[in-house]
Amino acid sequence: MIKARTARGYQIENATENLTWMADEPPPVGEDAGPNPYDLLLSALASCTLMTVKMYAKRKGWPLAAAELELSQQHIHAEDCTECETKGAARINLIEGKLVLKGPLDEEQRARLMEIAHRCPVHRTLKMETKIDLSSG
Repeated sequence: MIKARTARGYQIENATENLTWMADEPPPVGEDAGPNPYDLLLSALASCTLMTVKMYAKRKGWPLAAAELELSQQHIHAEDCTECETKGAARINLIEGKLVLKGPLDEEQRARLMEIAHRCPVHRTLKMETKIDLSSG
């Protein structure tokens, strides 16, 4: 569970049971005291993807020395995405990235790790339909 509360300006204090971190908007709106909400979203996806790839390689005993993932996010017009499943929407969310696998992996191992990267739990969550139900408290 995440608990979040407003702080100074547009800063948001986020907390779990053991950790606290800030989110903020960049200037001129905010003070850049922490990642913005979309950076936090991409961070969750990147972290989960890299953890999943690392766990899989370790379980298989493969020589993955390190992995790096760079992600970007933008909203595009739905008609610009021919391979997208969503039809009828005016705009869709596009997340693009580049995964770099380091170490003496063979081509089959690299290909399999790329497949596994698309199976991390956060990736699957972002691809499914989501219902958000907020109540007043």
